Amino acid sequence: MKATMERTLVTPILAEFKEEVAITRRVLERVPSDGLAWKPHPKSMTLGQLAWHVASVPATSRLLQADSFDVTQGNFVPPQPNSVREILEAFENNVRTAEGILQEMDDARLEGEWRLMKKERQIFVKPRIAVLRTILLNHWYHHRGQLSVYLRLLDIPLPVIYGRSADEDPFA
Repeated sequence: MKATMERTLVTPILAEFKEEVAITRRVLERVPSDGLAWKPHPKSMTLGQLAWHVASVPATSRLLQADSFDVTQGNFVPPQPNSVREILEAFENNVRTAEGILQEMDDARLEGEWRLMKKERQIFVKPRIAVLRTILLNHWYHHRGQLSVYLRLLDIPLPVIYGRSADEDPFA
């Protein structure tokens, strides 16, 4: 008889995370090395900064190990990477970190409260699992979508994200 894996709150999140890792890797692999300094608007991040941010978002899982985070302690300006290889290496490291942290989360921890602070002022308090959804996953998808727009503006063929793209059809 096969042993069954215990299903916890993190089980579907880990499955989703692993699927999204593959999608994100495909998008990051399309970033052109010679376009890292390009940006679509003066207020926008450069392509390199945005790709670095997308590669780094899984590392935000570290925030969930504590019970709160003070935004005055964060640096929210992504660095300008020197190469796509640097971005992809950071991505792989951050994915491993996130998987390890998520695998250690039990239901009690995920249901526990987590606070976002600005010094002594509480900005919000939510269950850790809600923060995992918004700050890690939804945030990640949002910036990956921005990155796909940057690539489209540069006329870089887009990989399949969900279903087909105008450049690739997995159903053909």
